[in-house]
Amino acid sequence: MKHYDIVRGPVVTEKTTLQKDTSNQVTLRVDRNANRVEIKDAVEKTFNTKVKQVRTIQVKGKVKQRGKIIGKRKDWKKAIITLMPGQKIDFFEGV
Repeated sequence: MKHYDIVRGPVVTEKTTLQKDTSNQVTLRVDRNANRVEIKDAVEKTFNTKVKQVRTIQVKGKVKQRGKIIGKRKDWKKAIITLMPGQKIDFFEGV
């Protein structure tokens, strides 16, 4: 698996924005089959930064209902990346 296949995109919420500002952490949506070592290597190669710690969470998809039809969103994996002091990742710089 290539490093650009592992990182799917950022998770942008109020909580993740606060984590980025206060504790130098970035939250990413990643491939469900990737482990912590693969995620660390992929982030370091993709964003050219140094990673201190990786924590992963399996997020269950929500059950949604529209009238009588019941469906379910996909399960996905979230990784909380703690960067080394002085390192940063800017997704929306210059927007």
